[in-house]
Order: sequence, then C-alpha cells, then structure tokens
Amino acid sequence: MSEDIEGGDVVVQAKAKGAAKMAQIVYILYLASIIFGVTGIIGLIMAYVNKGDSPDWLQTHYQFQIRTFWIGILIAIIGGITSAFGVGLIILLGLLVWYIMRCVKGMKYLGQSEVVPDPKTWIW
Repeated sequence: MSEDIEGGDVVVQAKAKGAAKMAQIVYILYLASIIFGVTGIIGLIMAYVNKGDSPDWLQTHYQFQIRTFWIGILIAIIGGITSAFGVGLIILLGLLVWYIMRCVKGMKYLGQSEVVPDPKTWIW
C-alpha cells in the first residue's frame, strides 16, 4: 500500500517539475521578446493555457508573468506616445530594466520552487 502512495507521489512530483519547466520557458520567451517581439505573445499564451492546470505555487508565477506582459504593454504605449516629447525614451529605458528585473526575479523564485510573494505588484 505504501508503494502505491510513493508511486503516486512520484507522479505528482514529475507533473510539478514539468509545469515548472513550462513556467521557466515562459520567462525565457519573455526575455527573448526583447529582441524578437513575437516570443512575448507566445509566452503570454502559454501562461494563460498552463495557469489553471498547475499547482498553487506555480499559479503565482503564471499570474506574475501575465501581469508582466500587460503592464509592460501599457507602459510601452505610454512611452511610445510620450517619446514625441522626449520623455518617452526614458520611460522605455525604465521599462526595459523593469521587464528584465521581473523576469530574473521570477526565474529566481522558480528555481527555488517558491511562490512569487506578491504576484499582483507593479514593481519588481
């Protein structure tokens, strides 16, 4: 009987590991989108698709990733509009730093199998 429980435990751990790998791929796609923009959209779709099927601690990562995408789009639009006034370039540079920091922070928590402490934050 205990072997069945242990065997089931292995299956759960393997599924969690696979789900964590998907979250890692989303972070990598987001970072690649700095150069190849379309990968960010692919990452967003993957985050939406995998969010419901993942363990609770991984759902915080997917929520963090989804918010990173949409907040980034909003700031990029504001930066694009205000670039006519010269301020936009500073906003876009700040967006780049913010975006990289969020992806690195998320990958750090993911590597340690930890939840994102506040996935709804606008900051890092």
